[in-house]
Amino acid sequence: MAAGHDDEQLTASVGIGPVVSSAHLADSDLPALSEFEFALTMSSHAFQRWIVRCTAAAGGPTMSPMEVLIVHLVHHRARPKTLADICLVLNIEDTHLASYAIKKLVAHGLVETGRDGKEKTVSITREGADLCRRYREVREALVVQAARQLGFEAGDLSRLAALMRALSGAYDQASRAAASL
Repeated sequence: MAAGHDDEQLTASVGIGPVVSSAHLADSDLPALSEFEFALTMSSHAFQRWIVRCTAAAGGPTMSPMEVLIVHLVHHRARPKTLADICLVLNIEDTHLASYAIKKLVAHGLVETGRDGKEKTVSITREGADLCRRYREVREALVVQAARQLGFEAGDLSRLAALMRALSGAYDQASRAAASL
């Protein structure tokens, strides 16, 4: 991935083993999965913190991470989205949480609701599109440039994203199996 940032070599040279939050979970047939889960937890929290702060830096109102994700998804391709579309794409299980986030975004004037037949739709407003544009500018200046300086290559990031999507499917299937136990 990034040049000069090889955690495996670092942990091996220091002799501390993989970086995990729960050694009892790492004691398994696939200890690297525990290492991935800990990195995913740290990344998830850092990403959520980042998108909220980036939105504020872009001049947006105080928003939850879910609200930030929804406003960007609604802006995506400038097409109205249904609640079902939003929940499917963002893998949101509790639709009432997404519905509440949409109500807050409407109150902020960032999205508006409409109808397509019997289905309620959500569309971006001019104010919402402007916020997304300013967010992109802040993101480009702070995160994209930092990732480039760290030596991350587009191909590496795409492969990592594909791996994470595949593991997401494995976790979803495991969740269904666990629910039936």
